[in-house]
Amino acid sequence: MNHSNKDGKPSAEGEEGRPVIKENTHRPNTSSTQGGAHVSQGLAGVRRAAKENKEMKFTALLHHMTVELLRKSFYALKRKAAPGVDGVTWQEYETGLEERLVDLHDRVHRGAYRAQPSRRTYIPKSDGRQRPLGIAALEDKIVQQATVTILNQIYEEDFLGFSYGFRPGCCQHDALDALAVALERKKVNYVLDADIRSFFDNLDKSWLLKFVEHRVADRRILRLIQKWLKAGVMEEGKWSEPETGTPQGAVISPLLANIYLHYAFDLWVNIWRQKWAYGEVVVIRYADDTVLGFQHQTDADRFLENLGERLGKFGLELHPDKTRRIEFGRFAEQNRKKRGEGKPETFDLLGFTHISAKDRNGNFALKRKTIAKRMRAKLQEIKQELRKRMHELVKQTGQWLKSVVQGYFNYHAVPGNLDRLSVFRYRVTRLWRWALRRRGQMHRPNWARIRRLVERWLPRPRVLHPYPSVRFAAHYSR
Repeated sequence: MNHSNKDGKPSAEGEEGRPVIKENTHRPNTSSTQGGAHVSQGLAGVRRAAKENKEMKFTALLHHMTVELLRKSFYALKRKAAPGVDGVTWQEYETGLEERLVDLHDRVHRGAYRAQPSRRTYIPKSDGRQRPLGIAALEDKIVQQATVTILNQIYEEDFLGFSYGFRPGCCQHDALDALAVALERKKVNYVLDADIRSFFDNLDKSWLLKFVEHRVADRRILRLIQKWLKAGVMEEGKWSEPETGTPQGAVISPLLANIYLHYAFDLWVNIWRQKWAYGEVVVIRYADDTVLGFQHQTDADRFLENLGERLGKFGLELHPDKTRRIEFGRFAEQNRKKRGEGKPETFDLLGFTHISAKDRNGNFALKRKTIAKRMRAKLQEIKQELRKRMHELVKQTGQWLKSVVQGYFNYHAVPGNLDRLSVFRYRVTRLWRWALRRRGQMHRPNWARIRRLVERWLPRPRVLHPYPSVRFAAHYSR
């Protein structure tokens, strides 16, 4: 057996108390041809090996990056995404695609491929601040997407069940369903809403590479990851290389973040709740958003203290203002009422405010509402766009609003949230009326015409998601 780190530095495995990992010194049984069937067969073999041997270290992976996989990766990208520093759009690259992919494939395998800096841009957050994004060059996106496809075959067998973020076959509602079922069925009396301060910016690159080396020993794959981490960012024509972090917006960043938190948090918390907790502990993690439920307050408080120490080992820290432990669950309301403290506090996760409430029979029930500040931010975004579209044909604006409102409903139309969606539709109606009445002094539409337009174009809110317990039971029949 070979050790994963030979440079004298402390290994991440030592932090976990994990055994040293074996290498797969035998070549896989599949050929390295460019046929799609051979590629899928080869990747399926990687996944089987990862599942059968949790200690295997994969030494030969890059040969799975074929022209066919690069082609599939190209078509998996968003076609309307903004270009990176290369200025190349998806449509431009599609011209002469086969020749471009053959050349890219050759450069990757010869080691001549060079990662380009990410173009720095900012998007507004609901709290008024700006979130930095890094837009990669198109060829970097293609190679990153192909690398993610390969590495997913390994890490999908390693990642734990409570990790939902940016994984194949998982979405935000899977995490929300699991949390809802846990809060209603498990012995949860306290909730810890943990927020890691600027996780993507503070992620330690050296620790990340050590974590990846637990399973990946193909030096060519590791060099690709190092190239992307060292490519830096371009902002207003100036290049810089942050000492820590990985650009948000890069195709490979979500997978790298999951790998980092798998070793820094997931494995540790799984051991902690088995060895140190006196009561039940539930965990739901979506990327760097984490919510934990505890049966006992002493477990919650001790875990919060231990979590800060744990994250500190890997260059991370909890946000002091956004991390909090609250009383939540079936006994929260009556306990707080006895102490004269009012209604239980709420917490937010993945666009919804979670409320400790009661059903019509007086039993505990979890209520979920769209986060108010998120809805206000969305309405402000719609208002700005309506200002730009003020002189478009009413039909064009109606079609656009229909797609926006329906897209909003597709995510937020969960049971119990229809009143909030009705408010959203009403406010969109007011914004549209505001825009139409400013098109000119003549022929301002009255409310009767506005209502006709709204009925024609704006969909009415209706529940589009099943109850969490129903969908959770369908996904996890056990």
